[in-house]
Amino acid sequence: MILREKFNPMCFLASLGAGGLSVSFFMYLMFLVPHKGTPMATFDYIFPELIKGTWLSIVIAFSLIFIITFAFFHFKLLIWNTKQFNMYKKTDAYKTLVNSNAEITLMTIPLTYAMTINVCFVLGAVFVPNLWNIVEYLFPFALLGFLIAGYYALKITFDYFSRLLTTGDFDFTKNNNLSQMISIFALSMVSVGFAAPGAMSHNLTINAIGIFGALFFGSFAMLLLIIKITMGFKNMFEQGVALEASPSLWIIIPILTLLGIMMVRVSFGLDHNFDSSLSKSSLFTLTSVILSIQIIFGILGYKVMKTNGYFEKYIEDENARSSVSFALICPGVAFMVFGMFFINFGLTYNEVLTKYSIFYFILMIPFIFIQYKTVIYFFKLKSKFNF
Repeated sequence: MILREKFNPMCFLASLGAGGLSVSFFMYLMFLVPHKGTPMATFDYIFPELIKGTWLSIVIAFSLIFIITFAFFHFKLLIWNTKQFNMYKKTDAYKTLVNSNAEITLMTIPLTYAMTINVCFVLGAVFVPNLWNIVEYLFPFALLGFLIAGYYALKITFDYFSRLLTTGDFDFTKNNNLSQMISIFALSMVSVGFAAPGAMSHNLTINAIGIFGALFFGSFAMLLLIIKITMGFKNMFEQGVALEASPSLWIIIPILTLLGIMMVRVSFGLDHNFDSSLSKSSLFTLTSVILSIQIIFGILGYKVMKTNGYFEKYIEDENARSSVSFALICPGVAFMVFGMFFINFGLTYNEVLTKYSIFYFILMIPFIFIQYKTVIYFFKLKSKFNF
């Protein structure tokens, strides 16, 4: 299927969502498979548990199937979107795009490619034996990858803002949503990417570069968050939310997940190499605050979309298609991922919960349910677009 001028950069959200779902199934391995000595579960811990034939073996097998499945969809959709975008750049529709509010949707590209690095890291950790023995040699390449994605994101952002500040042609009548926050989403994704080597490397230089990169892009994201969310809500209060862009009300959920994980990783990085002892209670308060705001926006967004009939039109109706509808996938993924961080770093780490206890698994149920609904929506949307 060739779209040319009908293409929209928001189509990249399909690939992004698939990548996010792949990573979300890794969370079961990350937190359920014992991995003493390494900060994340790897093949060397996963495979021995897989062949034991226990309940955990079933969970691992189940997770691996979905990690592979959604990684496949991620790369397939990434290639398709990249080809479509290269053709789209030659059309008049692209020239119109880069001179409008919608220019910021180009941020979906560095956002998706930053997710690709995360997917590759997960696939390597899960399927490559003894990877952790050479991981210090891989961290510089990870930093380089996120630096390239970050540069691309900054270029789009500064081009966009310099144009607006020079011409003053921002169209506030079309800003009655939070779609502009896709730029913050991208910067947050780059930030959390930098934070991984910043948290896990034992090399002080790599550690410091990772933490600085995480704080640089995270600070920029938080600065823009204040500006964009204020402008967006002002216009929504005046005009009501744009029906097609209604899912943007949930964009704060993945942004908070990424910034929250970045803060957790930076805390561990400072604890490892900067002689800054980590306060366990701070992880409880941090994860509690972020999860609380996510729940608030989750309920608000659901109520708005239920009231304005968004689900009926853009999800259930086979004839109404909108690439923006793929924005529903990321919040579901993000809520599940951060829920696992809340349970394990916020509660279990502070001994509020006992790991593998009945209450530990009961608390996972709502997050697993959200993940299940997200998977259903992904395949429903994928079938509508014939990707």
